[in-house]
Amino acid sequence: MEKRVQADWLLDFYGPLLTPRQQTLLRLYCGEDLSLGEIAAQEGISRQAVHDAVRRGQAQLLAYEARLGLLARHRRLQERVSRGVAMLSALRSAPEDRAAFQEALGILTQLLDDEEGSDGL
Repeated sequence: MEKRVQADWLLDFYGPLLTPRQQTLLRLYCGEDLSLGEIAAQEGISRQAVHDAVRRGQAQLLAYEARLGLLARHRRLQERVSRGVAMLSALRSAPEDRAAFQEALGILTQLLDDEEGSDGL
């Protein structure tokens, strides 16, 4: 996964653990895809200051993920639920099992929707 994209995902999960300044600079760099020079000009700081803050912020995000593993857990859960939904959708159930089938599919679909809509915390 590209470094900026990964940092943006990690920022969604662990952003509140960073300082507001780090969050802002990382959002601009990773989320808005601005260059270090563009961010420096916009924020009125040096390019080197942006570089250092972004590098430190990314390192912190990776450290949080290494310790807590929320992004990895989210991806595993999302993959498994998606696979379960696909499997249930492919099944052709008997009429007497239709209600249970629909309930299971509804539960998995709701769980997947909840995970996709969560902010990671």
